[in-house]
Amino acid sequence: QVQLVESGGGLAQAGGSLRLSCAASGITFRSYYMAWYRRQAPGNQRELVASISSSGRTNYADSVKGRFTISRDNAENTVYLQMNNLKPEDTAVYYCNAARSGMEYWGKGTLVTVSS
Repeated sequence: QVQLVESGGGLAQAGGSLRLSCAASGITFRSYYMAWYRRQAPGNQRELVASISSSGRTNYADSVKGRFTISRDNAENTVYLQMNNLKPEDTAVYYCNAARSGMEYWGKGTLVTVSS
């Protein structure tokens, strides 16, 4: 059974930092394309925040470039999202995503709230 479990969300002040983690099980983690998405309000679509390929290539949404860093630890089957200089508009539920060859899995999400 595939599980993606996010952690690290919570309340932060504007300008502060949080580090999200996503622990994966039930997949060959090192071969999966991993990503973080977020949904900023109920009813909105999830938007891609950052992604990292199996080879370590990263990609970021323009809104988070220079502030967020995605990384992965294949030995620990975990992907991270370091979020610095947080802004109120970063408030969202953040979801972990694993994808490969047409297969896709989602975590349940972790809430990040940034106060001004």
